[in-house]
Amino acid sequence: MEDFIRSTTTPRPVPLTPDIVLRTADDVITLWERTGSTEPPFWAFPWAGGQALARHVLDHPDLVAGRRVLDLASGSGLVAVAAARAGGAVTANDIDPAALAAITLNARANDVTLTLAAGDLLDTTPDTDVLLAGDVFYDRDMAARVEPFLLAAHRRGALVLVGDPQRSFMPRGWTRLAAYPVPVPPDLEGVTTRTTTVWRPAP
Repeated sequence: MEDFIRSTTTPRPVPLTPDIVLRTADDVITLWERTGSTEPPFWAFPWAGGQALARHVLDHPDLVAGRRVLDLASGSGLVAVAAARAGGAVTANDIDPAALAAITLNARANDVTLTLAAGDLLDTTPDTDVLLAGDVFYDRDMAARVEPFLLAAHRRGALVLVGDPQRSFMPRGWTRLAAYPVPVPPDLEGVTTRTTTVWRPAP
């Protein structure tokens, strides 16, 4: 799997966090067609929600430093790498084996140590100090499952932060912390920049 990732991606600085390098596909649409999956290759590109959340964590390292951090649906591992850079003890979770391979390569490229957690965690009880989720409200079914998990972590005392670029299924009633103009590829997003907000659950 790592050989496949290497053959379909190139290490590139992330636009909003250029000190982090990710293996990024030259053409995500072509790669998506090549994989034959119904889901896009979330691991092959730094999506807007993850970029904003990574930037926020790097700008506010006190949010994660010395704390147990779970990066849910980690994708490329961008947010996990940022949290590790900021001093967190980070677990990166994803259900996609390709994502886990990409996270491993990206952690190595950025000289950080991450723990990997494979599989669907959304029916488990969250046990972490900080829960980070970038761009998870892109789909109605995903949103319906992920919000209860995030709120359960919040009720258990975890700091929960979400990066969201105005996706249709972002729930209402959350508290806005910051917003960032994030460069995005027009073939994926239809625009060149997406205003992306970092949210936390309402108190």
